[in-house]
Amino acid sequence: MWSSIPFDLLAKIFSFLSPDSLARTRSVCHHWRTCADAYPTSLTPSMLHYHHPPWFVALPTRNREPCCYVHNPFAKKWHVLSLEVLPNPIRSIASIGSLILLRATNSTILILGMCNPFTRQFRHLPMLNIARTNPAVGVVVLSSSQHSPSPHFRVYVAGGMSNAPCGGATYEATLEMYDSKLDTWQIVGPMPVEFSVRLTVWTPNESVYTNGVLYWMTSARAYSVICYEIGYNKWQELRVPMADKLEFAALVQRNGRLTLVGGTCSGDACIWELNEGEIWCLIEKAPIELGLKLKKGNASWESTKCVGGDGAICLYRDLGSGMVVWREDREKGRWEWFWVEGCCFISGKQVQSVSIRGVIIHPNLAPSPIFIK
Repeated sequence: MWSSIPFDLLAKIFSFLSPDSLARTRSVCHHWRTCADAYPTSLTPSMLHYHHPPWFVALPTRNREPCCYVHNPFAKKWHVLSLEVLPNPIRSIASIGSLILLRATNSTILILGMCNPFTRQFRHLPMLNIARTNPAVGVVVLSSSQHSPSPHFRVYVAGGMSNAPCGGATYEATLEMYDSKLDTWQIVGPMPVEFSVRLTVWTPNESVYTNGVLYWMTSARAYSVICYEIGYNKWQELRVPMADKLEFAALVQRNGRLTLVGGTCSGDACIWELNEGEIWCLIEKAPIELGLKLKKGNASWESTKCVGGDGAICLYRDLGSGMVVWREDREKGRWEWFWVEGCCFISGKQVQSVSIRGVIIHPNLAPSPIFIK
């Protein structure tokens, strides 16, 4: 009976399954496997967001073994995924739907690649027109369905160090852009030298895009934000609230707005949103007891990291320390705080706590044509 269910009806049923349950359906029969592989392409972002909370993917900052750790929000369990497909040691930069933008860490110049950790697909992006060391990287997703296997996106690379014409090195005051449909890089234009210097020296690569503007947090205290308005090729600096009192600060997107998450010297983890007129508005504070649990009773927020997107904001430190999560509950119509235990054991085996960088993605099990280029 089940093998005779129409393809579109079966796909609708599959749309309510969590990614781990969907993976198990692929082993039932050929008909189900075909439907499960095609199902993610037919799911709209709003349906995906509503039915399935995003997964947290932790990539070790020192790749002793090519693997990553993922937290399943349904079963509340950690899993380890092999990344032997990766040719080089890597570091995560950003999520692009169900994909992760990576950079090679065994090269001084910027080398970028794309990976789907769940299908173990990987490819390098073409080399930039100008070889750069330590530039800032920003991502813009253009497709209406960013969670499809092949989203249309652009990668912007700003600043960095490059070879000077007369020898030595110089700050590169240009901006390059990669288009995933064209699969090529192009020089967009010049940028202010002072912003090139700050993006090269004080930016940890994370960026946020919203309403036509790319934002980077500069990590030198006092903190500040550098903005690039894409349509007008305009650069400017944006002040940060309590800039000289923040022990850590990160930018995320929440409900289409630029959001700042920072830990203050007084012990609070605060969340601000940027409103019209470039005014920051305090909208939330993390529960004190959760903050103390993450900091293990210490007074300082130093070494705390933050990642956000797709209806969730996560504060974390290392793999075993646990996470403070602020996540949207669509059914209840509000955002709620909760604690996620760190990855200490997987299948009964102890896992060493290591330094990580996290991204938030919706797993997609469909093969992506983007890896065939």
